[in-house]
Amino acid sequence: MQIQVHTNDHIQGGDSLIRWTQEEAATRLARFREHVTRVEVFLSDVDAGKSGTADKRCVIEARPAGRQPVAATAEAAKVADAVAAALDKLVRSLGDDITRAKDRQGRETIRTAE
Repeated sequence: MQIQVHTNDHIQGGDSLIRWTQEEAATRLARFREHVTRVEVFLSDVDAGKSGTADKRCVIEARPAGRQPVAATAEAAKVADAVAAALDKLVRSLGDDITRAKDRQGRETIRTAE
């Protein structure tokens, strides 16, 4: 699973923030390792450096193999909180998406060859 992190000019942290985000995403999404090929994390400051509540945004897009991308968004006062909240949403969404795919492929058909 490839994890890419993108930030805008108003996010402080540099390489250490990128490494932490990659490690956090890899840890939280480990159970989907065989299903997800790439994860992209976008970190931004919503109000461009002005102080305010819930002004850090994290958008995470996961690309499961052979399926449509799944995305999650969260906003918080701190980047770490936004990343954690978006990862929580993404884990739930990926779990639901992969479970639905397995259900459709794993069930027996109700049609019989007559």
